[in-house]
Amino acid sequence: MTEESSEAGGLQRTIDWKQGLAIALGVPVLILPSIGYFASYVWAFAIIIWALSVFQGFMQNFAYGELATMFPKASGLPGYAQSVFKTKDKNAKYDKSKLLGGFSAWSYWFAWNPVLAIFAILIGSYLKGLVPAFAGVPDLALYIASGAVVFLFLIVVNYRGLSGGATLGYILAVLALAPLIVITLAPFVTGHFEMSNITGAWLPPEWSWDLEHILILLGLFAMAQWSACAWETAAIYGPEYKKPKSDVPKALFICGGICLVTFILVQAACTGTLGIEGILAEPFSPMLPVAQMTLGPIGGAIAILMLIAAMILIIQTAFLGASRAMYSLSDEGNLPKFFGKMNPQGTPVNAMIVIAIFNLGLITLGTPAAILAASSIGYVFANGISLFAYVKAKLNPEFSSLERPFKAPKGWQYIAIIFGIFNLPLCLIGVIFLNSLEVGWTSTIVGFVVLALYVPLWFYSQNENAKHAVKETAVPSESVL
Repeated sequence: MTEESSEAGGLQRTIDWKQGLAIALGVPVLILPSIGYFASYVWAFAIIIWALSVFQGFMQNFAYGELATMFPKASGLPGYAQSVFKTKDKNAKYDKSKLLGGFSAWSYWFAWNPVLAIFAILIGSYLKGLVPAFAGVPDLALYIASGAVVFLFLIVVNYRGLSGGATLGYILAVLALAPLIVITLAPFVTGHFEMSNITGAWLPPEWSWDLEHILILLGLFAMAQWSACAWETAAIYGPEYKKPKSDVPKALFICGGICLVTFILVQAACTGTLGIEGILAEPFSPMLPVAQMTLGPIGGAIAILMLIAAMILIIQTAFLGASRAMYSLSDEGNLPKFFGKMNPQGTPVNAMIVIAIFNLGLITLGTPAAILAASSIGYVFANGISLFAYVKAKLNPEFSSLERPFKAPKGWQYIAIIFGIFNLPLCLIGVIFLNSLEVGWTSTIVGFVVLALYVPLWFYSQNENAKHAVKETAVPSESVL
């Protein structure tokens, strides 16, 4: 089978690295809900956290880039872990290695999935401030309505395959990222940026490097990587790139370079322009006063429209990533076959519909911070297990014969071990502790309950696979009779 081809009934190889990059370019927008949140804990030091987190993304994505070329049919992190931990005993009905690989993919699915609910809530919130007619509409009703409209729109757009979604990605990338860059750079040009707002407020006066504050820092890193490392999503479309061996690394590292610049500049621009007090006065939308201050009266309206476009872009990125994670799980036999059903254009529509309904349910929680905190738990598990999968793929002779057109630097398995441990258990402990300070135990309970749901679904799928295998073996014997 050539690189350009695809298995019948599977994902279709229809995009190049530029289209994959376009879809992943929604990632810089993930900083928007966290600008004020991070500043409230660590003031201007948030800039350093974002820089270190994007650096962490590069360290991890060297490993993921190599895995992408080792397993060109695998859908990003969900596919890599399942490919490495795939069962060797075809007769084993319940295999622990397969369970672990599938759990990593499920964790990744849960990491991306709630992005839809978080940004649907934010879209509804911004629309309420933009359109006076919405002032009397109950918040929850507006959030659900905005979510339903956006989800339905994206299902229709992506129904005919990934190339249509990538085209939308091109359009929304310009609509979202160009204004984001303009608003971010404007304070530096107009003179509103004050470096003293950063240098004079690195950390809160009460900050100390004791165990409690180190745990807070680990929790912030867990939440930061949910945003700043998420550009690995460019690798999830491995089975849909025309030339995965070259397209995956290009899409990954160009997106990473863009994220490095935007994450640092956005937080720095808000902090230097507004100061810590100004950010905390607008914790959910600090880009709005920056735009109004630097661009004049129309700046606020432009910023709102830009943010809505940006949010649709990131919902598009998450929708595609989560649906393909669910398809990958089903294709590997780790979820019921229902979730892997494709339409004639090679789009996992069943998965997309289930994800939309699930997120409409999440929207009823009405608190983006709590949803994000729960989602971070899934992302920590997904990265930790995937990095350990890379280590196994490097050290296990079983994988030594696989072609690796893109290779991480020599000895990278040791870097992967370090960042794997950083994720599991360090960042996991940190985010649980941070959740307990911020929203009680609700986020942690929701996170672990959703992750635990995988176990009964997995056992159901194994029984389903066993029944299917019995039917397949029975067909030849029946035909002979």
